Amino acid sequence: MQPFTAYLPDESATAALGQALARALQPGLVIYLHGDLGAGKTALTRALIQAAGHRGTVKSPTYTLSEPYRVQLGGQDVNIIHYDLYRMSSPEEFLDAGFREDFDGKNICIVEWPEKGEPVLPPPDVRVLLEVSGLGREVELQALSQLGLLCLDRLAYTPPTP
Repeated sequence: MQPFTAYLPDESATAALGQALARALQPGLVIYLHGDLGAGKTALTRALIQAAGHRGTVKSPTYTLSEPYRVQLGGQDVNIIHYDLYRMSSPEEFLDAGFREDFDGKNICIVEWPEKGEPVLPPPDVRVLLEVSGLGREVELQALSQLGLLCLDRLAYTPPTP
């Protein structure tokens, strides 16, 4: 399957992609988010978690490293765990915190700055690459497993109309 690519001209387009991803989620999915500071990783994740059904604030886990959210997908309770590994000084911190146990094939794990957790971080099903481009962002989603292929196959993104 070819990667999904799009230009996200503004915040509403980023939110629309997050909403589309929420509709394509499957339990056990591992998503890596790559991009520089300000590329839209947290904005995309926030929109995804809210569209998946979380009512309330979606905090950036910059200082806590992880934030769990309980949602319903297809009638079953699922945890979406949002990680921000930017402040980790070594991959051992990931192991010491017990985060690896969260990657159990049931939780949906979304990881910002995954390179900080290599090589101990479990592999992704979907890799999201975000890059600032002009006033917006270029995004590419790559499926890296069967679960990732299923997710991208279910993705139905429609850019918002201005």
